[in-house]
Amino acid sequence: MAAYDDDNIFAKILRGEIPSFKVYEDDRSFAFLDIMPRSRGHTLVIPKVKATDLTDIGHDDLANLMSVVQALSPKIRDALGAEGFMIQQFNGAAAGQTVFHLHIHIIPRWEGESLKPHGTTMADKDELAETAKIVAAALAD
Repeated sequence: MAAYDDDNIFAKILRGEIPSFKVYEDDRSFAFLDIMPRSRGHTLVIPKVKATDLTDIGHDDLANLMSVVQALSPKIRDALGAEGFMIQQFNGAAAGQTVFHLHIHIIPRWEGESLKPHGTTMADKDELAETAKIVAAALAD
């Protein structure tokens, strides 16, 4: 396993060096919209600790991260009127991981709607901003 890279894009987002469409934050986790979403409302949840993937995080930090994912997922689904949601997590380049900071994907799903390919199409920033407002408001409740 490669050492954690402090210059990965998610580390820069956590430090405020790169803007994001934040929807949730607490003392141990941060959630924001994926700028190349597979569906509307595709959210990434990351720990604030340095961890490259699932094998590189402590048990307590992982439990906290998954607790946040469990709490946010149905609220995101409901805020967007989705019919379900999918959870994805990749470990290593061979598995499709492109940013080497542990992250969990929450992907809202609608019956009959195909998913966009992973990490290929940039979303419209105005649409992301509007979706982020809707999701953030639901997560603040």
